[in-house]
Amino acid sequence: MNKPRIKLIMNPNADMGNAWRYAADLRHLFEGVAEADWTGTVYPSHAQSLAKQAAEEGYEIVVAIGGDGTAHEVINGLMEVPAEKRPIFGVIPLGSGNDFCANVGNTKDPDKVAKAILAGYTKTVDIASVEDESGRMEYWGNTINIGFGGSVTIFFRTVRFLRGFPRYILTVLKVIFSNYIVMKNKIKMDGKEFETETIMIALNNGPREGGGFHTGPKAIMDDGELDITIVEKVSRLKMLMLLIPFMNGTQEKDRAVSMDRFKKIEIESDKPMYLHADGELFAGLNHDVHYLKVEVLPQALEVIVPEAN
Repeated sequence: MNKPRIKLIMNPNADMGNAWRYAADLRHLFEGVAEADWTGTVYPSHAQSLAKQAAEEGYEIVVAIGGDGTAHEVINGLMEVPAEKRPIFGVIPLGSGNDFCANVGNTKDPDKVAKAILAGYTKTVDIASVEDESGRMEYWGNTINIGFGGSVTIFFRTVRFLRGFPRYILTVLKVIFSNYIVMKNKIKMDGKEFETETIMIALNNGPREGGGFHTGPKAIMDDGELDITIVEKVSRLKMLMLLIPFMNGTQEKDRAVSMDRFKKIEIESDKPMYLHADGELFAGLNHDVHYLKVEVLPQALEVIVPEAN
C-alpha cells in the first residue's frame, strides 16, 4: 500500500511558544507509515502560502499544527486551489483555543489526532467567505465575531501571563469594562432586511469559539448554512450576566439575544467594525470597515475526523 504524502505546517509560536516542543514529540508517529514533510512558519500568513504550495505539489493531506490562527491560514491556502486539487485538511491542536478542532469532533490530545490523520477518517464541511467594502476577501471555517468578539481578539494579545480558557475569560472582562461599543447595523440576510443596535454579531459555521464560548450552539458544519447570533444593546452588568449562558450555549433564552440561519448576509455599521475570522483579526483598530458580505460555500473542504462517519 502506498504511503500517504503529508505536509505538516507548524506554527512554532502557538501556545505561547510551546508548540515547537510538543510537535517534536509527534514526529515518531509518522515515521515509516507516511511520507511526512515538516515545515515551520516564519512570518504572518506564511502558513497560507505553504498550504497552497503543498496542494500544488500534490500532497494528499495538509496538516496545521498550532491553534485556530494556523488552521485559518492553512484553510485560506487550500481554498486558493481548485476543488479537485484540494488536499484533505487536518489540525493537530497546539494553540490556545483549538475551537475548529473541537468543532469537527477531534480530541484535545495531539497524539490521538495524529493517529486519526494516519487512519484516514474524513468528512466534508462547509467553508465561508468574508469580504469588505474594499474587496478584501478571506475564507474562514469556524466563526466570525463582530463588535465584542473582535475587541476580545484585539485585547487577547495583551494578556500574556495566562494560557487557555482563563486567558479568554480575563480578556472578556477587560473588554466589558474598557471597550463598550454599540453599533447601529443595517442587515440584509437571504432577502430579509432589518436594522438593529448591537454590541455583538457572531456568524458561526461551528458552534464554539474563544476556547469554550458557544456563540452558535446550533451550528452544524456540513448543513450548507451559517448561524447568526445577535446581542442587542445591553448594559455592562447585563453583558456580565450573559457570560454563563454563552458558555453553556443557552443564550437564546434571553430577550436581548436573537438567533437565525442564513446562506448570505450583508452588514453595514455606523461605526468601524472590529472583527475576527477564526480568531485572526480581519479588522482591528487601524481598519475602517463599515460593510461586510459573508457567504457560505457548501461542502468545500474534506477534513480529518477521529472516526468513520
